[in-house]
Amino acid sequence: QVQLVESGGGLVQAGGSLRLSCAASGRSFSTYTMGWFRQAPGKEREFVAAIRSGGSTYYADSVRGRFTISRDNAKNTVYLQMTSLKPEDTAVYYCAARSIGAVDFGSWGQGTQVTVSS
Repeated sequence: QVQLVESGGGLVQAGGSLRLSCAASGRSFSTYTMGWFRQAPGKEREFVAAIRSGGSTYYADSVRGRFTISRDNAKNTVYLQMTSLKPEDTAVYYCAARSIGAVDFGSWGQGTQVTVSS
C-alpha cells in the first residue's frame, strides 16, 4: 500500500479558491489511479474526482467545471484545484489510491478540512 498525506485545506469565502495536495510514498505512484473524496458532517463519503495513470480524469457532477484534478508523477503528488467554492463544498477531503487491477481504492489519507463560508 501507499502512504498518503493531504494538505492545503482551510477556511475560504464562497467564490474563493483552494488547492489541495496529496503526497504519496512509494515507487509505484505513477501506476496508481488517484482520487479525491469528501465527507460532510452527517453525510456519507462521496466521490469528487479521479485521475488515471494515463491522465484521464473523472468528476462528480457537483464539481465538474469548478474543480480540476492533476498529478505530478515526478513529485509523487496529486492535486485538487478548487475554484468558485460554495458553502456546500464544506467537508473533510480525502485522497485515495487504487492500484492496478484493484476494484476499490485501498489506500487513504487522513483527510484535510475545507470550510467555505457564505
